[in-house]
Amino acid sequence: MRGGGTSAAVPRLCAVRGATTVETDDADAIRVRTAELVSEVLRRNALRSDDIVSVVFTATPDLTADFPAAAARTVGLSGTPLLCAQEIPVSGAVERCVRVLVHCYLPNGGQARHVYLHGARQLRLDLPE
Repeated sequence: MRGGGTSAAVPRLCAVRGATTVETDDADAIRVRTAELVSEVLRRNALRSDDIVSVVFTATPDLTADFPAAAARTVGLSGTPLLCAQEIPVSGAVERCVRVLVHCYLPNGGQARHVYLHGARQLRLDLPE
């Protein structure tokens, strides 16, 4: 847990979700879109690398050119535990999709701001952009 002193705002462990889509199964495309997603999750939630406990990525079975976690290392999460897994193949699901689950500390009372970009936006139309 980060912080110090006797502040009334005690950080609490939260999970922030997000997803993006990739145009093609290409290593550069996966890294660019995943880096964009992770950067936006960090920005919208005012997270620093030391606020993050771990990050889990999934990719749909049609993305095999690279690990999404490789992109997270390029945006400052090289010391953070990262894990990649394959999303279960569901008929009609969003194609070429990278999802992320960030376990992090937010200040007490802080609301997680989930991030859905590009074609993955359709997964959570109930959330503000």
